[in-house]
Amino acid sequence: MSIRTQFDEQLLALKEKLLEMVYRSKHAIDQSIIALQSQNLELAQKIIDDDHEINMLEREINEMAIKNIVTQQPVATDLRRIIVAIKISSDIERVGDLAVNIARSTQFIGNEPFYTSIESIPEMARVIQQMLSDSLTAFHEEDVERAYLIAKEDDQIDQMYGDTIQKLLTQMTARPDGIPQLTQLAFICRYLERVGDHITNIAENIIFLVRGERIDLNF
Repeated sequence: MSIRTQFDEQLLALKEKLLEMVYRSKHAIDQSIIALQSQNLELAQKIIDDDHEINMLEREINEMAIKNIVTQQPVATDLRRIIVAIKISSDIERVGDLAVNIARSTQFIGNEPFYTSIESIPEMARVIQQMLSDSLTAFHEEDVERAYLIAKEDDQIDQMYGDTIQKLLTQMTARPDGIPQLTQLAFICRYLERVGDHITNIAENIIFLVRGERIDLNF
């Protein structure tokens, strides 16, 4: 086996590990919203308990990346592939952490009836899931145009976040007895908005990978 072939196989293994991490984080977000809607506290705890698997994948990706840099001394696009893998894994790890935060807020709310409709939260989550799917495809196919579209999807998340927070603030004024729960729902909205920012970071890194350009899409 040639050195180039061996290196290509190592890059493919790194890419596959990263795609697995994206899938697991996507699943964690999905489950966290299901736990909230159904007030399933056991599911919320499982999300918290399973977060170590995402953290472990990030460590494995970092170790693989460092080993590739040390042993192969890559340059140009190859080096960017490795650097981008490290950066994306960091953002995906944060997505997993935010899923845990949503699960913890769900536990705080417990089985108390909701003081307001929460349907806007699953709507935000659906857009987030689409962004994650798009980022996975864009990374796998190195699709710059799709990466730019992710930033537009994040604009939608920002708008939904602002609208939902305003509604929750109105409810807090009308129902001061519900402020603790409503505050947790506001936190959950903020966590989803932050997920959108991390996915936008991934899009920026995909553009950097393909074009070697640093673009700020979080504006």
